Amino acid sequence: MRIRPAMTVAALVAMVAVFVPSARAADSPSAARTAHCPERVNVTVFRHGGPPLLDWRENLEFDGRGMLWVSHSVRNRVEGYTPDGRLAATFPVSGPGGIRRGPDGMMYVNFGVGPLAVTGGVMRFDPTAAQPRGEKVVTGTPGVNGLAIDGDGNFYLSRELATGVLKVRPDGTRDEEWTRKANVFGTNGLEIVGDQLYASVLTSTRSPVVRIPLDDPASHTTVVGLSGGLLDAELLDDLTHFRGDLVVTGFRHGELVRVAPDTGRVCVLASGLRMPTSVRVVRGFGEYRAGRDLFVTEASGRIVRVAV
Repeated sequence: MRIRPAMTVAALVAMVAVFVPSARAADSPSAARTAHCPERVNVTVFRHGGPPLLDWRENLEFDGRGMLWVSHSVRNRVEGYTPDGRLAATFPVSGPGGIRRGPDGMMYVNFGVGPLAVTGGVMRFDPTAAQPRGEKVVTGTPGVNGLAIDGDGNFYLSRELATGVLKVRPDGTRDEEWTRKANVFGTNGLEIVGDQLYASVLTSTRSPVVRIPLDDPASHTTVVGLSGGLLDAELLDDLTHFRGDLVVTGFRHGELVRVAPDTGRVCVLASGLRMPTSVRVVRGFGEYRAGRDLFVTEASGRIVRVAV
């Protein structure tokens, strides 16, 4: 099998997970998570995909100006969609991963995502440009995946095969002390809520969601573990903040799992997805509403809308 440089750890694990049976017995430590949330949801396809895994879309973000931006990791490009589902913009990025809107209104996307990448970093692009193009603002960080940006413009990069969430200052220099204190191994998705950074962990068989205080990263704690062990591993990917809770993508079981960060209470918000890789709350996107609509990318290539 030829492994593409852009292939993430999640992609490699996914191929193994297909052949590992799921242990969802009633007495499993994570069995309570199978309870569905009380809200009704409606899942519709915003953009159809192609061959599973071969049309992998890794991440997404809204620019607040009417465009949805998506990382297409297999085709090595970033795509821009209008609310009617039209592909309105595209430009090349080698191994794109986490994509986020910065406090300056610019869009930022990781490049060189994947365990075999020899280089990596963060690119910036102007979502209002007639023909957007990426400009490197952070380099020399191979093996990164997820991305979060705080109000001061600091970058936080997850690393699936390393210990420590990588913090990079707006000028491109690394905050090595912060990274050393945020010593969580195998992080994937990242989301900032207030003064807390939340991270999903891909490589642990307990499938934990971790809270890392931005001002005291050494005091990181586990909010909840979503799996009972290897056979039940959820393979967590990206996450977002929605109605006061976290919504986490469960890649292996095709779920959106809702987590209350204060209590660790969990329930399944949506199921039946096809290897979901990222979830984001709508921002300034036509008639879709932030308090109702979530968008999800999948390794199947689909982009789906989950109306809650």
